[in-house]
Amino acid sequence: MRAVADTNTVISGLLWQGTPRQILDAARYNTIELFTSVALLAEMEEVLHREKFARRLRLVNLTPDEFVSGYASLATVVKPAVIMPVVLADPDDDAVLSCAVAACAEVIISGDRHLLNLKEYQGIHIITATEASFIIGKSS
Repeated sequence: MRAVADTNTVISGLLWQGTPRQILDAARYNTIELFTSVALLAEMEEVLHREKFARRLRLVNLTPDEFVSGYASLATVVKPAVIMPVVLADPDDDAVLSCAVAACAEVIISGDRHLLNLKEYQGIHIITATEASFIIGKSS
């Protein structure tokens, strides 16, 4: 399965146990293919520099840069497709959509309500980490 995980899903999977971690583990074991873009990696780095993640980062003894480079080595970095604005309430979400189009992704994995409310974009299903985990479990 070709997938793009949004920033919050990736950060949750990197810093905590749970379903988002299962998505990243599936990519580590080549059960799914994850894709990202420079814009999504930059967003991840910016988010990881927020004070609310400082304690957790200290606990795992990694810097935001190390997390981003680790994820960049797990996922395939693609040049985003040019798309018309879609998520007017949160334009950053368009970066996820443009990455998914460029990657010819089958799914976008997200907990973001703006993306989830779309349900689908250009034939790409937008699903939660729980839904993705269920699909991955069925296919392996």
